[in-house]
Amino acid sequence: MGHNHAHGHQHNHPDLKGRNLLISILLNIIITVAQVIGGLVSGSLSLLSDALHNFSDVLSLIVSYIATLFAKKEASTNKTFGYKRAEIIAAFVNSASLIIVAIILIKEAVERFFEAQPVIQSNIVIWLSLLGIVANGLSVLLLKKDADSNMNMKSAYLHLLTDMLASVAVLIGGLVMKFYELYWVDALLTLIIAFYLIYVGYDLLKTSTRVLMLFTPNTIEVNKIVEALHKIDTIKNVHHVHIWQLNEDEIHLEAHIDFDTDIRLSEFDAILEKIEEEVFHKFGINHVNIQPEYDKVDNKQIIVQD
Repeated sequence: MGHNHAHGHQHNHPDLKGRNLLISILLNIIITVAQVIGGLVSGSLSLLSDALHNFSDVLSLIVSYIATLFAKKEASTNKTFGYKRAEIIAAFVNSASLIIVAIILIKEAVERFFEAQPVIQSNIVIWLSLLGIVANGLSVLLLKKDADSNMNMKSAYLHLLTDMLASVAVLIGGLVMKFYELYWVDALLTLIIAFYLIYVGYDLLKTSTRVLMLFTPNTIEVNKIVEALHKIDTIKNVHHVHIWQLNEDEIHLEAHIDFDTDIRLSEFDAILEKIEEEVFHKFGINHVNIQPEYDKVDNKQIIVQD
């Protein structure tokens, strides 16, 4: 017998998230176009690199926006979970793209160390990097609140934060080129930003991969759940346990439970309610599916790969 039970309520505001993402997309399109034109006019490779990074931001923000729209779609008979994982997929794609962009920036920065530096119109570089800082800074502020509780929004937030930092690097490079003509500083700052991109991107990539692979959340210990359930009267054995995270809001528990007596269905419902309260309040699990058994011959191990 299965039972599905959810506690709590939604804390996200999809409409507000979507609006903030749209604003960020428009701001980044403006920055990208301005930096491409400015990079071609000034001869600045760093500005063109920052434009490439901004363009990747536009794509990642569009992916995030589409994911928020899909996540709101209702479940159906052929999509029983709906599109609840759309935002996790978006987080995976965006974090992977962060690492790819970082590798491209590292390649460009290393090459720049060994190239003769052309004369660059540093004033254009300075003003356009300031535009990037202001626009990306505004986008970062718009997404920061939702980034704390939503993996998809965090991936978009990290794209914008790292791009703001990249614009700071371009600004510093522009100032150094203007006053000291030390062109190698630009490449050094680009390397620093790229390694930071890999650092934050890998962490999010690992987290989203765990969710997509149905791994048990890091905050939950299966053996402790089994021990807690064994303390409930009439429960003889807990086995065939599966715990996974569907999205940011839902953690599911599925298990087979042996009872020491042939209990009635009404008694099982009362025990099931105790199980739900126990796992929710102690472990944060808000969806429970239990298969009751009595003297059934099957594998009694806690973890069984079906």
